[in-house]
Parts: sequence; structure tokens; C-alpha cells
Amino acid sequence: MAFEIEIFSDVICPWCFIGKRRLDQILASDLGTGVTVRWRPHQLYPNIPVAGYDREEYLQRRYGDSADSARVPERIAQEASGEGIELRYDLIKRMPNTLTAHRLLDWSFQFELQHELAEALFVAYFCDGLDVGQTDVLARIAQDVGLERTGAERLLTSNSGAQEVSAQLDRGFDVGITGVPGYLFAGGFLMAGAQSVETMGQILERVKHKVAEGG
Repeated sequence: MAFEIEIFSDVICPWCFIGKRRLDQILASDLGTGVTVRWRPHQLYPNIPVAGYDREEYLQRRYGDSADSARVPERIAQEASGEGIELRYDLIKRMPNTLTAHRLLDWSFQFELQHELAEALFVAYFCDGLDVGQTDVLARIAQDVGLERTGAERLLTSNSGAQEVSAQLDRGFDVGITGVPGYLFAGGFLMAGAQSVETMGQILERVKHKVAEGG
């Protein structure tokens, strides 16, 4: 029985990156047969200006002078390492507004490269320290995953897709997304958080049975 998993995520959310790597293991198994994925937007910091913030200054304003922009919280570092991710917070200089990245992700779905682009955006931000709020950076990432750069640049330098992304941001709250990552299975079964591979597999298996039974 084929169905879709909608992933509500932000490209600057480390748990979303970790969750993506775990879901990939499920998708590569027999449980992934017939399952398609659609990435949906969520913004952890929607009020960040388009130009973004200097990350060190932002953290100092939020947490005080003791804030260490290079430190990765121990639990996040351990969980990420378990999925083959080396988080390089020391390289991240900007806190971007992610709306443009979400427009790019939404646009990429029609070319069947959305999942690859999501991975590339996570790697760019968390492993390479790139500013994923910048048009030229996003265009280069799009090209690297096989998207047509001219089309990506045309999207990025316009307001195209903004209305659709805004509607999906609102829909996230409507379906019960209060934090990310959030996974909506077959349009009706919600799983919150970056669960373990085992838990994700168990939930997916139960959903498959319910969908097959028409439940």
C-alpha cells in the first residue's frame, strides 16, 4: 500500500538532520517499499530578518556573554555522531532566515530531487557552515544536487512560491505540528521528534497496516 510521509522540518534544526538520516535507513529497508516523502516547511525563528543575524551576537543576546557559539550540546553531538554527522557549529557564522530555503525545497519537489536537496541543505549549514539564507549559496547547492541553476536563481530572486510556503506553514499548526521534526504519515498519523530507527520502523509498520485495512 503506497502512501506519503510529510516531514515538517527546518533546515537549521539539528534534530531534523538526525531524523532524516534515521528515516533514510527505514526507506532503504523493505518497510520503505511504496513510501514517498514530501518535505514541508517550519521556521524555528520566523522573525529573523531576511539578511539574517551574526550567530555569535545572536546567541550572546539570547543567552548572555557566556554563550559559546562553537559548542555543540553533548546529547545532540552524540546522537548526530551515531548517524555519521559531524556538527561543526564552530564554522556557522550566520543565523539565516530560512523562508527562501523553504521556497527552494518546495520548488524542487516537482523535479523529484527534494529529498536530496534537504540532505544537501543540512550538510551545507551544519557541516560546512554555509549561510543557507543567501541566494548564491542556495543556487549553488541546488545545482550540486542536479537542479537547473538558472531556474533556481529565477525562483530565489523573486517571491515565487512564497504564498504556497506560507500556506504550508499555517497547515503545519493545523495538523498539530508544535515542534520539529514532525512526521505526518498518510495524511493522518503524526509522529513527533527524531525517534530511534527502531521506533520509526515500528510506527511505519503500524501505519502501513492501518492504511491497508482502510483505517
